[in-house]
Amino acid sequence: MFILTKIADLVQIPPSQFEQHSRVAIENNINAKYSNRVIQKIGLCICMYDLLWASEGLIGHGNGLVNVNVEFRIIVFRPFKGEILFGKISSASQDGLQIRTEFFEEISVSYKELPENTEYDHNEKAWVWVVDEERMHYDKNEMVRFQVLDETWDDQLPESGDQEAVDRAKSVSPYTLKGTMMKEGLGVCLWWD
Repeated sequence: MFILTKIADLVQIPPSQFEQHSRVAIENNINAKYSNRVIQKIGLCICMYDLLWASEGLIGHGNGLVNVNVEFRIIVFRPFKGEILFGKISSASQDGLQIRTEFFEEISVSYKELPENTEYDHNEKAWVWVVDEERMHYDKNEMVRFQVLDETWDDQLPESGDQEAVDRAKSVSPYTLKGTMMKEGLGVCLWWD
């Protein structure tokens, strides 16, 4: 679920941070730049793990920023295909379930990936699994176990500079996961405890 990724980058430290120890200033700037950001084909960056190397700082002309070349490792959220994860149901629709974790909300389980004899209840706006005449609900905020099927990447850079393309790029998530609950033991955790 979590991996370490090595990154090399240029960090700029503003004069307002000169009173801090250089290692602390570098770490703060790396976390500000990368935390809670998606890097295409790598994953969702959580926080810096460790600093591997840093160059001497060079002061830039006119702005007073100190430029430091750094190499560091960062903790990244990117579950592998087939991995079993826990999450909570955030919403249900005729298309399936939306699931979230503590820090990631772009997880969907299509209605095709729910067990047989699962039907959508329009009155309750919830999916119901019917087993031997017993109706078991996929309720909102219920803890579920699901398996990762696939991941989808969407480049956030619009093809053209017009406002409509920019708005469309902002509305689409850069990284989404698709899951399944077809196997035994998957689904609402209370059913299997």
